[in-house]
Amino acid sequence: MTSVSLELQKSIVDRLRAFAPLSEFVAGRVYDEPPSQVTFPYVSLGPDQVVSDDAECLTSFEVTIQLDAWSRKNGRVELKRVAEAVRAALHDYDLALETNALLSIRHRQTRHLPDPDDETSHAAIEFVAIVEQP
Repeated sequence: MTSVSLELQKSIVDRLRAFAPLSEFVAGRVYDEPPSQVTFPYVSLGPDQVVSDDAECLTSFEVTIQLDAWSRKNGRVELKRVAEAVRAALHDYDLALETNALLSIRHRQTRHLPDPDDETSHAAIEFVAIVEQP
C-alpha cells in the first residue's frame, strides 16, 4: 500500500516543476530539502498532516500540506508572484496519483512572512487534499 502523503508529495512536485507560470520564477527549483547553496527564488515542501476521514466501506484521508516560497528580492513583489503561481498550479487541479485517488485539492490560505534574517521573504501556502485509498 502506498503512503497517501508520499504519493501526493511526488505528484505535487511534478506538477510544480512542469507549471510554466511558476517556472518563469523558480526554473524547476522545487525541493523536498533545498541544497545548502540554494538559488533564490525557490519553493520547498513544508509540514504536512494526514487525518483519517473514513466513511462506511471507504478509506479516505484529509491531507493538509504547506508549500513554502522563498525570495531575496527587495520587497515582496516577487514572493507574492511565486506564491500565486503555486496556488494557480494546484488549486482544483486533477493531480494524477498512481495508487490512490485524489478527490480534490484546494488552496486554504497563504501567509506572507518576514524571515528573521532580514534578507529573505517567505510565503507559507497551504492546501487541503481529500484522497481515497482503493
